Amino acid sequence: MFTVAALYHFAPFDDPGSLRAPLLDICQTGGVKGTLLLAREGINGTIAGQQAGIDSVLTHIRTLPGCAKLDVKFSSSAHMPFHRMKVRLKKEIVTLGVPGIDPSRDVGRYVDALEWNALISDPATIVIDTRNDYEVKIGTFKGALDPGTRSFSQFPDWFRTHRAQFGNNPKVAMFCTGGIRCEKSTAFLRAEGIEDVAHLKGGILKYLETVPQEESLWEGECFVFDERVSVGHGLAPGSHSLCRACRMPLSSEDCASADYVEGVQCPYCVASRTEEQRQRYAERHKQVALAERRGKRHVGDPDG
Repeated sequence: MFTVAALYHFAPFDDPGSLRAPLLDICQTGGVKGTLLLAREGINGTIAGQQAGIDSVLTHIRTLPGCAKLDVKFSSSAHMPFHRMKVRLKKEIVTLGVPGIDPSRDVGRYVDALEWNALISDPATIVIDTRNDYEVKIGTFKGALDPGTRSFSQFPDWFRTHRAQFGNNPKVAMFCTGGIRCEKSTAFLRAEGIEDVAHLKGGILKYLETVPQEESLWEGECFVFDERVSVGHGLAPGSHSLCRACRMPLSSEDCASADYVEGVQCPYCVASRTEEQRQRYAERHKQVALAERRGKRHVGDPDG
């Protein structure tokens, strides 16, 4: 069994580039895989490995400037959900694209998972799902607004376009997978003049881990950015798979479609792929399958 650790922390890194090599080295030494993002504003990512390796990485991260109080959300997987370890340098650890937004300075109030139901059940509360459309498609909270964005950087334009429909002094509750997008989206709303804005502490993952299914207001599954694809209540593995051509999460109904060809296309990308692309995907899928039968990972694996 592998431990999966989802983490983020806003902290002042004057020289994030200098942090990359030591962090990558300790991950590789401990057999840890996944992706970590470093920027001047902090660290974000998800990693997986044996418990000892994960502990070593988290201990190291907590020694970084301002990261002593790093919060981590843990889950588990029967299989390693990542193919390799990547530590990347970015301008933002989650890209909103609005200059001057600083969650460490001003952010919405945190609402614990056990208090979330009461907040979003209030008819006066406007509940907003800050995730992307393909994530919302497979699960969300009952009654939540879906901005229909393909990337988080589209959220500010969506909000400004729809601001008037929220009325004066609205009461807003926002949520995302692990909490990081809401750090920025609530800070953004406050910068836009919305005072009463809250977000789900620990995100959907903490809610699914904490709230009993019989009391849950969550509908569907939660998309995760690793080979598990989705999780359900108790963070149990979900039922979705992934299209290797367009990266969309697929339900069993999607996979039963005449437009679905494993490793090649799905109902969401069949009309946007050329015959040349489909032939290339088919060859890649063939080589990946052959490598798996030999107990190896093919170098052309799209997740490699």
